[in-house]
Amino acid sequence: MRLALDAARGAAEAGEVPVGAVVMQGGAVVAVAANAPRTLCDPTAHAEIRAIRAAAAVLGRDRLEDCDLWVTLEPCAMCAGAIAHARIARLYYAADDPKGGAVEHGGRIFAQPTCHHRPEIYAGIAEGEAADLLRAFFRERR
Repeated sequence: MRLALDAARGAAEAGEVPVGAVVMQGGAVVAVAANAPRTLCDPTAHAEIRAIRAAAAVLGRDRLEDCDLWVTLEPCAMCAGAIAHARIARLYYAADDPKGGAVEHGGRIFAQPTCHHRPEIYAGIAEGEAADLLRAFFRERR
């Protein structure tokens, strides 16, 4: 989670919502990414999507069933869908997102009967630090 938090800090410094993601295979880091929708003019450039894309490119395959995703914020519906399609084995996330999250909140994508893959989910890892980073980012903009 430390690498994901570092990526989130980098996103904040770039003016992006501070979310970072890391794909791991076993104990090895495969990809690290941060939010970049504004920088890339791409609404799909969430940290999770970017990390999954990078990991798939590095590993040369679209199925990441032996990989874990670490992310600083509960994934949204788009990212949860990508996690399911990539067949991510385990999802670890820090802060809950009652407004935009879709894992434990909102659409609860993985609980839907139409969801074809459900990762193991571990929430609340470094939650306080990730939440503080997000609160500070939005406080500066208000």
